[in-house]
Amino acid sequence: MRSPRRCSRNGCPRQAVATLTYVYNESTAVVGPLAAFAEPHTYDLCEPHARNLTAPRGWDVVRHEGEFEPPPPTTDDLVALAEAVREAARPAPPRPPESDQDHPHGSPQTGRRGHLRVIPPNH
Repeated sequence: MRSPRRCSRNGCPRQAVATLTYVYNESTAVVGPLAAFAEPHTYDLCEPHARNLTAPRGWDVVRHEGEFEPPPPTTDDLVALAEAVREAARPAPPRPPESDQDHPHGSPQTGRRGHLRVIPPNH
């Protein structure tokens, strides 16, 4: 599942609810509802940063007057969550039994077992 988009301001951990776009040829900063997709040259902002944004001297700020609300989960998010749950619930495939021929010196080779690594002892 995708994590929610975060505010673009350095050090701000809050969820983004607005998008800031600069229109350079009109010297205007536009703060509107959160865009459907993160785009280059735009900035996602949390509500406090969206409400308190100031523009450089000589620039205008056009700000959305309604409420800034986090976007609802999309069907993509729900499908991704369902797939992750299904994947975690699947049993691991059975492993073939190991024979002494696989390990001629009698010790297992380095390998992985789940999230752990098996490291043979030094001889």
